[in-house]
Amino acid sequence: MSPSVNEKTQVDEGQGGEHPAVTLFRDYLRIKSVHPEPDYNGCLALLKAQADKIGLAYHVVEVVQTKPALIMSWPGSQPELPAILLNSHTDVVPVYPEFWKHDPFEAVKEANGDIYARGTQDMKSVGIQHLEAIRRLKERGIQLKRTVHLCFIADEEVGGHDGMAKYVLTSEFKKLNIGMALDEGLASPDESIPLYFGERNVFWVKFHCSGNPGHASRFIENTAAEKVQYMVNKLLGYREKQKQLFLADPEQHLGDVTTINLTFMSGGVQMNVVPNELCVGFDMRITPTTNIAGGGIRMELVQKFTDQTMTSVSADDPWYQAFTRGVQAHGLKISPQIFPAATDSRYLREVGIPALGFSPMNHTPVLLHDHNEFLNEKIFLKGIDIFEDIIREIASV
Repeated sequence: MSPSVNEKTQVDEGQGGEHPAVTLFRDYLRIKSVHPEPDYNGCLALLKAQADKIGLAYHVVEVVQTKPALIMSWPGSQPELPAILLNSHTDVVPVYPEFWKHDPFEAVKEANGDIYARGTQDMKSVGIQHLEAIRRLKERGIQLKRTVHLCFIADEEVGGHDGMAKYVLTSEFKKLNIGMALDEGLASPDESIPLYFGERNVFWVKFHCSGNPGHASRFIENTAAEKVQYMVNKLLGYREKQKQLFLADPEQHLGDVTTINLTFMSGGVQMNVVPNELCVGFDMRITPTTNIAGGGIRMELVQKFTDQTMTSVSADDPWYQAFTRGVQAHGLKISPQIFPAATDSRYLREVGIPALGFSPMNHTPVLLHDHNEFLNEKIFLKGIDIFEDIIREIASV
């Protein structure tokens, strides 16, 4: 547990001989690549400087202007083989600073090593861990069989529609010849670390319900509110059924069921006027094992993703075997799961690339998008060790 606000002691950068990888991580966290105006140029400047130090060739792709992807490449001894992609995103979600114990963009490190900043878990930690693992492998003179590409991409936190979704369709991406990819996962409060091989389908839906208007003192028939009530009851009723399924089986993970939440309501012009239209919006996350099939209610799809491709975690799959060898070297307990939210992995799987989501952050509360997001420096540094072995194994398949 972290010390209380009164007990905490801020540790200045460099004090106590801070590990250079931790210093780099904190520098990366201080760049305000936060929506709605992410400082992508600041991220690229820091990352390019590291590529130069490590000796990695790099190039920048802007499929959509002002939303860059930086690609670093380390050629393998057999570059004709399909390559490995280490993906991370540079953008982070907005914050409510008044609810944070420290400035969310100062990357304050407390005496126990907890580093507080937006992006510590989601997912600047993983981006730097990928980079540092490659640095170590190169410094040790190791030559991997397959080429490794590190991708630092924009736009993920707003859906990736102008980021990975478009990038995977470009000739520049196809030239990378990717055979397998690693992307982000989630923290875990216990010993095990989740490994994500698929994702739920994201549906953001607005229902525009129209009906008869009139004076609010009357019993008007066929109102917009009645149709809203029908939709709310129907969808929240299904939500309750899925919730009970989830609670009834302690072995289930959140990604094994469908979640539905009412997230948006609008309409009305005046308190004594029955409106002719009301709108309700729902966030639906549909498990990939669910079959998706297709007066007065119009459905608007704000976001829809229907590909249900999952990456093999079969014992005889060569990529999964290699990944397993990498984590076994550290005695880690891995829990294969369906990712409960959404990452750029879905766009990779959609074009036929196996992708695993993995963030080595056990013994850590899940705080992505939450107040006081933090990661302990020991967990962060251990993650570099883990990635070093995983990358060496999968790049040797």
